[in-house]
Amino acid sequence: MKTRIKICGLRTAQDVAAAVACGADDIGLVFFEKSPRHLTLDAAAELALTVPLGVRKVALTVDPADDALDALLARVPVDLLQLHGHESPDRVADIRARTGVPVMKAVGIADAEDLDTLDAYMAVCEEILVDAKPPKTAVLPGGNGLTFDWRLLQGRRWSVPWMLAGGLRPSNVAEAIRLTGAPQVDVSSGVESSPGVKDADMIRDFCAAVRSA
Repeated sequence: MKTRIKICGLRTAQDVAAAVACGADDIGLVFFEKSPRHLTLDAAAELALTVPLGVRKVALTVDPADDALDALLARVPVDLLQLHGHESPDRVADIRARTGVPVMKAVGIADAEDLDTLDAYMAVCEEILVDAKPPKTAVLPGGNGLTFDWRLLQGRRWSVPWMLAGGLRPSNVAEAIRLTGAPQVDVSSGVESSPGVKDADMIRDFCAAVRSA
């Protein structure tokens, strides 16, 4: 089976076109004001119209309030909600029930103990995003370009589909896939020329590296 590719933090129609042309399966739209990849609802609604059928539109949110989620989903057609904050399993279950939209919960990993938190989330969401845990001083919950020890994931099997993130780039994604067996990978800062600015050549190289793994 081919490894699915998610390109996150796209901000322009050119970004979307570059990702789709290279075979991206998922397009990530960021709704977090502190991020250089943040989109307004109006901008995201326009951008979503450029995403072809068959490519999933993923909305990244961070500890969203109910009214913010309602406004987002009323304006932007998305296929998957990515919860990238401190949402508890109960909160994840509540969001999934209220919205009726499939949910992917991001869980930060720094050591083996962090893996224990995955089980509780797998019971309440459709997918898991295994990311590098951000430093305590980090402003962003993801997109920091940090990796973790991928060997922690070797030989592990989980009950829901999972996606690998955290510091992936064209130069290391093939190794990450070989070490972890990741069925899906997610990249954001690893295909940028500067924070929030996607690079079409880097997107192409990333997708090519995934296909070669």
